[in-house]
Amino acid sequence: MLKIRLRRMGSTHTPFYRVVVSDSRRTPRAAFLEEVGYYNPVSNPPQIKIDRERVNHWVGKGAQLSPTVKKLLRRQSVVVAS
Repeated sequence: MLKIRLRRMGSTHTPFYRVVVSDSRRTPRAAFLEEVGYYNPVSNPPQIKIDRERVNHWVGKGAQLSPTVKKLLRRQSVVVAS
């Protein structure tokens, strides 16, 4: 099964996350199929950029969203709407 989840990047104490589509049976550090966005919690305000069109494409093919990615998508839509 495919999962849309976060993949931690960056150095110690400065996390940066990529939102990736990958196989749920593999570790988040393993190879991924596509990068659909990123999340930078260190910046003020935190930066969230996720390509909703590509996320919808993958969800249409059966990919599941992780709980954290769901929260980020909700937060991104609130930020854009404001």
